[in-house]
Amino acid sequence: MTRDPSVVSVLVFDRSPLFEMSVPLSVFSTDIPRGAGHRFELQSVAAEQGPLRTTGGLEIRAPYELDALRTAGIVVVPAWRDPHERPGEPVLAALQAAHADGAVIVGLCLGAFVVAAAGLLDGRRAATHWAFTGALAAAYPKVTVDPAALFVDEGDVLTSAGAAAGIDACLHLVRRTIGAGPAAAIARRMVVPPQRSGTQAQYLDQPVPGRLDDDMFAVLAHALEHLGSPLDVEGMAARAHMSRRAFDRRFRAAVGDSPMRWLLHQRVLHAQRLLEGTDLSVDAIAHHVGLGAGVSLRPHFRRQVGISPQAYRQAFRAIDASGRLT
Repeated sequence: MTRDPSVVSVLVFDRSPLFEMSVPLSVFSTDIPRGAGHRFELQSVAAEQGPLRTTGGLEIRAPYELDALRTAGIVVVPAWRDPHERPGEPVLAALQAAHADGAVIVGLCLGAFVVAAAGLLDGRRAATHWAFTGALAAAYPKVTVDPAALFVDEGDVLTSAGAAAGIDACLHLVRRTIGAGPAAAIARRMVVPPQRSGTQAQYLDQPVPGRLDDDMFAVLAHALEHLGSPLDVEGMAARAHMSRRAFDRRFRAAVGDSPMRWLLHQRVLHAQRLLEGTDLSVDAIAHHVGLGAGVSLRPHFRRQVGISPQAYRQAFRAIDASGRLT
């Protein structure tokens, strides 16, 4: 049976948080202005036998059952109640069958645990809520968990971090499926940025991981306070009282990335904040973040964020200061 990419099935579990469940239901049911040429058909699917309860003691009834996944082009697992609980075999089998038949599988927030339990993240990068990245990595060692990603797009499988990152991932999927125009229209209706950090590598603002010894923490904190100054690995290693090789090894083990890539990510993140909150020129921002001039900032910004600095600024100013849609 041919799968329809406009049919979106959203799995509803017992005791899942209401906000996370509402994210794909909101994004894929938001009216797209006439002329966009596309509408999604949304199916709320009961992944378990009812009654299904959610936040605040509410009971909900999903009108579709698991067999609805046979025709869906997109299947979304928006949440899961407990990262230490294995989902039921019927839902795992339904996800496996849908994926094998060509459906795009999406795990938002703790929904990544359900997708991982189905074996669909083995050998892939994945994201989940920052507080549970360690649990996901421990439970599923074949999965490469990216603790910094807002979302990860692996083509036929997408995963996201928690709460608002699910909106990012869903808007990205709309953009990927039917285009930037409809995605921007949905974002305007929802009063959210059309893309917080572009369409590819997206990073949460968590520049200093929590599991660091005092020396390493001090080095990273110093770097963040002096992004506009010349910084290199040798200087960071000296501040940590280590050789460059020892520092590089300990840095990678603690942070999960090389010192220079981490430093470049932080400079681009700082550039994003300045684009959002100031009227500084791109050249001035490049100087402030330690990249010298706009000609140096632009390629790094586009590579990490997916769009140019100017396009990023315009996206964040699509809603004017009064809160009205523009």
